[in-house]
Amino acid sequence: MQESRNYVIRPMTIEDYANVRDLWMSIHGFAIRSIDDSREGVDKFIKRNPGMSVVAMDGDVTVGAILCGHDGRRGCLYHVCVREDWRRRGIGKAMVVHCMEALRRESINKVSLIAFTVNDVGNAFWNEIGWVRRGDLNYYDFTLNEENITAFNS
Repeated sequence: MQESRNYVIRPMTIEDYANVRDLWMSIHGFAIRSIDDSREGVDKFIKRNPGMSVVAMDGDVTVGAILCGHDGRRGCLYHVCVREDWRRRGIGKAMVVHCMEALRRESINKVSLIAFTVNDVGNAFWNEIGWVRRGDLNYYDFTLNEENITAFNS
């Protein structure tokens, strides 16, 4: 467990789901999927990647979260978020470090993430902490389940 200032970073459990979902829904421009980001979808992800996803807590208040996992070759960070009134305190970076250490213990050598091009705050954060935006590839999606709808917070 990592502690700094008035928050604690610890592994996410499915018991955190309601508070994490509330956090997701509080962030302007955040997008979630109806199936993948449901309680069942997150539970499946956490079980497949035990101890990798994290929450940042101030007492019983969830102030940050990351879904983190890997496929045996490459790690991926999903839904990296910090409550808007808790930003610029090192929480995002501390959560990323926690996830990177968990991936390193699994012998994962490369980590990726996706940030929407219109997410100026997120893109500035990733640049600030040393992540490199790739310009040498195209990202493609193929939808296997049309019922897995993405909805953006307004």
